[in-house]
Amino acid sequence: MIKQDDITFVAAEAFKRSGLVLSADKGYLLESRLAPLARAEGFPSIEALIGAARRDRSDRLLWGITEALATHETFFFRDNTPFDLFKQDILPVLSRARGSSGKIRIWCAACSSGQEPYSLAMLLEEERARLGGLRVEIVATDMAPRVLEKAKAGVYTQFEVQRGLAIQRLVQHFEQTGDQWRIKPNIRQMVNFQKQNLLENFAGLGSFDVVFCRNVLIYFDADTKRQVLSRIARQSAEDGFLVMGAAETVVGLSRDFQPVEGRRGLYGRANAQLNTRAA
Repeated sequence: MIKQDDITFVAAEAFKRSGLVLSADKGYLLESRLAPLARAEGFPSIEALIGAARRDRSDRLLWGITEALATHETFFFRDNTPFDLFKQDILPVLSRARGSSGKIRIWCAACSSGQEPYSLAMLLEEERARLGGLRVEIVATDMAPRVLEKAKAGVYTQFEVQRGLAIQRLVQHFEQTGDQWRIKPNIRQMVNFQKQNLLENFAGLGSFDVVFCRNVLIYFDADTKRQVLSRIARQSAEDGFLVMGAAETVVGLSRDFQPVEGRRGLYGRANAQLNTRAA
């Protein structure tokens, strides 16, 4: 059993680094998430790992603990609705606004092991004929180097590709290598992966027309949510869109975005043209 003092210490350090809120009763979460890390680092117990992290001036162990505690759950075309919204509503509206020679920039925040941005890339590849000369750039970020490396490699197990992928898409966009599946180069090259912590300044990423920030803010407290949404707004085009998870909302947290009527999880800049029904 992890001591309460260790739980309090880890919770405070994880919050400082990632915004992750861990309540005092989350000892079971620390047990399940940190035991594999302790073994990998060569410690006999979680307590020994935390003790070493307290003394580690390089901060490496505390970042490892933070990464282990973060939720990296994801799969291809997760929840379907956001991808339907992108294809049927967002893409047609922005395509008309930017013109056939224009450009659309998409940001997938907290992309984990890459299934979300690759899902968008597959969708865009399938819609290429309709896009004409319109250029699309996908930037995908995460704070965790380990999952970013997996995302960049684009290699997934049979279990991972079975979660959310229709067999037609698997055959069209993947190559089988042994018992694993590798995203084809044309899809991998559509996504630019970068390390980025949402608590830090991300102005260097530039401006975006669409931001996917799904199932991330639910782990933050209200003040952190407001700060992140404010910074996202500053990096969003005036007619841009924000896509969030079904359990998330900007209501009461941001005046920069407003819900799009009849489109669950879709928000637009407050002064954008949101008549997506005409798309």
